[in-house]
Amino acid sequence: MLTRVDDVVRCGDPERPAVTYQDETLSYGELARRVGRAASGLRRLGLRRGERVVVYLEKRIETVVAMLAVSAAGGVFVPVNPLFKPQQVGYVAADCGAVAVVTTVERHRLIGARLQEVESLRDLILIGDRPQVPEPRPVTTWSRLCASEEAPATEGVIDADVAAILYTSGSTGSPKGVVLSHRNLLAGARSVAQYLGHTRDDVVLAVLPLSFDTGFSQLTTSFITGAHVVLMNYLVPGAVVRLCARHGVTGLTCVPPLWLQLAGQTWPAEATRRLRYFANTGGRLPKPALDALRATFPQARPYLMYGLTEAFRSTYLDPAQADRRPDSIGKAIPNAEILVVRPDGGVCDPGEKGEIVHRGALVALGYWNDPERTAERFRPYPPGGSPWGSELAVWSGDVAYRDEEGFLYFVGRTDEMIKTSGYRVSPSEIEEAAYATGLVGEAVAFGVADDTLGQQVVLVVSGPSGESCDTETLVKALERDLPRYMVPRRVVVRDRLPRSGNGKFDRTELRRAVTW
Repeated sequence: MLTRVDDVVRCGDPERPAVTYQDETLSYGELARRVGRAASGLRRLGLRRGERVVVYLEKRIETVVAMLAVSAAGGVFVPVNPLFKPQQVGYVAADCGAVAVVTTVERHRLIGARLQEVESLRDLILIGDRPQVPEPRPVTTWSRLCASEEAPATEGVIDADVAAILYTSGSTGSPKGVVLSHRNLLAGARSVAQYLGHTRDDVVLAVLPLSFDTGFSQLTTSFITGAHVVLMNYLVPGAVVRLCARHGVTGLTCVPPLWLQLAGQTWPAEATRRLRYFANTGGRLPKPALDALRATFPQARPYLMYGLTEAFRSTYLDPAQADRRPDSIGKAIPNAEILVVRPDGGVCDPGEKGEIVHRGALVALGYWNDPERTAERFRPYPPGGSPWGSELAVWSGDVAYRDEEGFLYFVGRTDEMIKTSGYRVSPSEIEEAAYATGLVGEAVAFGVADDTLGQQVVLVVSGPSGESCDTETLVKALERDLPRYMVPRRVVVRDRLPRSGNGKFDRTELRRAVTW
């Protein structure tokens, strides 16, 4: 029986490869041994059940071991995006009341001063030599932490206990911490591994950050089936192609901005020969990009997915439906119920737009240290409760509709909908039309205040494949394909659109960067 997240390392054959980073590969047996040693070290440092440990590392073997070791020792791991700046790292450590931080000597030089402001912090665990920045707290090297063979004591931990806190950047304010239980993460691993068809023969390339729910799930969905994970710190799209060829990758999951780059790469046969599936998450994949990827990977099954950190994963489109419904986000994943509801909680009719509500074992416990926002997003369903008790569901804030056959179509976020000329317009519909012209490489639409229209539509684009963008021709094409009220009043060209730490387009930064 699997109770804690770290139990997944016992699912694989001890002699088979579990995780690879650069030229180092650990078998399942060796991974389990290293997790046990690190967990013993954490217990020696005094880590108690439920205490939080920040892991601030790029993807590497120690990152995987550290997170699983915190779980094995009964603590709560808090993976921090390696792209976070010192101020953000310090905020996360203070907000979650971290008692320890695992990082490298090089990263400590950047964040050491911020960490000194975190009152809850007791221990610093460094990969490498002792810090160059003065450190008033006890410092333990990673090698010393992992020196003991003693088994960690984890009595009392149950699957309902908190396992992890994943911090995500909100549209405003500081990062918010989504609290996940062991049950959430294990149920999610089983569900996603089931519909992706993971087996011990799969090789999954982990490109997304491990602090991102989908990035972390690539570990758990692989380990729970005994598959092999290859870690990659993304730099350039060509490196993805080379690693797929080197390791015979069978599964690849990315967000739309990355897929747009990969679709333009040259993929030799050795890089695509074993690819069994490719999956998209974190936003709609433009149809031209989907078509290009399907042509590049003709034998691979495309999985179009939708999810949110608060519920891990919600829907996927059966690859058999990709031709009939390329714009659909599919149906609920195994062991979840996805509803589209009106403001009063009533279920919408087919074709009627409403809010996505997620029920089931994957629903997170709430936001760390934020009861007000938790009460807003995590509410009972049905709204008035039921005779058998109250169950919290995630009210996503995302707008969608369902067709007559039950397939879901994402419209947009309630806080991103553009309200212009009396209409509510989905940014993704404008973006999709821009991609369909073939005149843009990347596109993001949003609304800005306008005294006459309520909001005017602004479209920020980059040119296709590094070329310039002919905005006049683009607007004429959009005028041909879109109702007048949806046509952008302004088109802004950028060499490259900014990304958030999770690789998605950073809409907040785009709003700041564009000068009106």
